[in-house]
Amino acid sequence: MTETTRLASDTAAWPKQLFLARQVAAPAGPVDMAMMYVAHHGFRRDLSAFCAAVHATPVDDRATWRALLRRWDLFSTFLHHHHQGEDAWLWPVLIERAEPDEKQLLVAMENEHAEIDPALEGCVSGLRRLAETADGDARAALIVRMTATKEAIFRHLAHEETETMALLQRVLSPEEWQEMDDKFKRSFTPRQLTWAVPWIVAELPDEVRQGMFAQPGAAPLKLVNLLFGKRFLRLQRDAFRYVH
Repeated sequence: MTETTRLASDTAAWPKQLFLARQVAAPAGPVDMAMMYVAHHGFRRDLSAFCAAVHATPVDDRATWRALLRRWDLFSTFLHHHHQGEDAWLWPVLIERAEPDEKQLLVAMENEHAEIDPALEGCVSGLRRLAETADGDARAALIVRMTATKEAIFRHLAHEETETMALLQRVLSPEEWQEMDDKFKRSFTPRQLTWAVPWIVAELPDEVRQGMFAQPGAAPLKLVNLLFGKRFLRLQRDAFRYVH
């Protein structure tokens, strides 16, 4: 077998990368990045819904603002968890193996992580205020903060999907990625999983959700979704009642 034939054979064996709503890119390569893109789908889904909700929710409907605050806590918990996993397990390996000019990309990604935290804090402060009192000025400020936060995180996700994922596909093996993904899954507490599974599959295309639950070892996750999915959907309806 010639080198060209071998490379063509390797490329043919690469997994088909998942491409979901609002996703920007899915670089080809040997590593199946489906779970990364599913998480990105959840972040974009939530931020789009929150931006719509802060516009549409009556300023004096404190019950809905309290539901939005609870729902935001869920979103921010998973975003922080996602970034902590990247910082702990993914970035160190990529930085070690990147070419000198690529290291600047990873420094930029880490800086973007650091810039997101203050933006999230500004949003939660506004939601807390509106959960306590009907304050039109606080709602106007929250609309600005939420929009800016959505735009910043969307830019970060696009940056990650286009450049960082291309680097990952070049320097990481499927086995190494699977080990990182296993560590990430084990880092959830049982209580967090009862929210994480319904959150991650919400609004996914049916074939994607069914494919996730058909994976080896996924039967417990399917059971978690069956047992706790309705609770998540109730919170979803309560928080986004003026959106959906």
